[in-house]
Amino acid sequence: MKAPNALTCMRGRNNEGIVALTIVILALAVGTLNPGFLSLATVFNILRNSYETILFALGVMLILIMGGIDVSFDAIGIFAAYSIAALTAGGHLPGNIWLMFAISTLIGAGLGAVNALIVSLGNLSVLIVTLATRGIFFGLLLTFIGSNFINDLPDSVQSFSVDYLVRTHTATGEIAGLQMLVVPVAIVCVLIALGLRFTVIGRGIYAIGGSEEAARRAGFSVGLIKTIVFSCAGALAGAAGMVHVGLLGYANPQDIVGHELIVIAAVVLGGASIFGGRGSVAGTVLGVILIELIQYSLIILGVQSSWDHVAIGALLFVGIVLQLGYFPGGAAKPHIKRSKRAESAHEQDFIG
Repeated sequence: MKAPNALTCMRGRNNEGIVALTIVILALAVGTLNPGFLSLATVFNILRNSYETILFALGVMLILIMGGIDVSFDAIGIFAAYSIAALTAGGHLPGNIWLMFAISTLIGAGLGAVNALIVSLGNLSVLIVTLATRGIFFGLLLTFIGSNFINDLPDSVQSFSVDYLVRTHTATGEIAGLQMLVVPVAIVCVLIALGLRFTVIGRGIYAIGGSEEAARRAGFSVGLIKTIVFSCAGALAGAAGMVHVGLLGYANPQDIVGHELIVIAAVVLGGASIFGGRGSVAGTVLGVILIELIQYSLIILGVQSSWDHVAIGALLFVGIVLQLGYFPGGAAKPHIKRSKRAESAHEQDFIG
């Protein structure tokens, strides 16, 4: 067996090493141009900008590992969050921020289950189904729930964005802090990572992404696992939508939708394969932080915001190229068609 080279070891199984090294190099480079950049306030601000994207990205990661691409998560997020904001502002729900989070998460899970039902019943492409439901969910939101800007939210929502664990100040004297939100987001990350690594459902998600037929032959309940994954992705999207509303202190139905490129780029950059069967929570979180770091750096350096899209598109391209194995240490391109012998070996691997 050929010993792994140093670049392969540094790269890690899902690009984690390369992404982490890129984050460090970029931070040092920007810090050289702007010494005030290297501060605790910068870390807190980047984390603040990352919470919403991390939750969206975790859901997208689960579906990518399973072999699909979901583009409806942004519509699910704003549908759930804006619905709760409208009900709360209208006096139909108590103004408790955590109750709002819980209901928004449940709405998201329900919409995710709708995606699962359509995909399973019709045996259709995840990309096509979620592209259709994205338009349906967003259209229903604007038609039946509302299209008005809502800023008369309860005090618990208004104070949510300044509920800090630790406070510090930026170079300009502004307050920056590590928010309480970091705790539940970290818990979600840990639970998903443990679930993927140690549970039957987690093994099944990877198995389906490798070969759905092999996973079925190995005894995994493919339909049930798909339903769980889509529901979890929807729940994460609902929670992310509420994070968006809570941090801003208002609800705008035109927000979030259209940000799918940022989330998908972060997940792919973090090592989740577009062919399915590979991905990790650590890689996804690092991918999100790298993209948020780039966006924040461009603002600090006074670069026009239009360059954000160029940078993110380039990173998405780099992430895909790394997966195809065109760079040293990159993963080999997976075979889409498997021989019967390969499928049998794949089954035995997951049966254990």
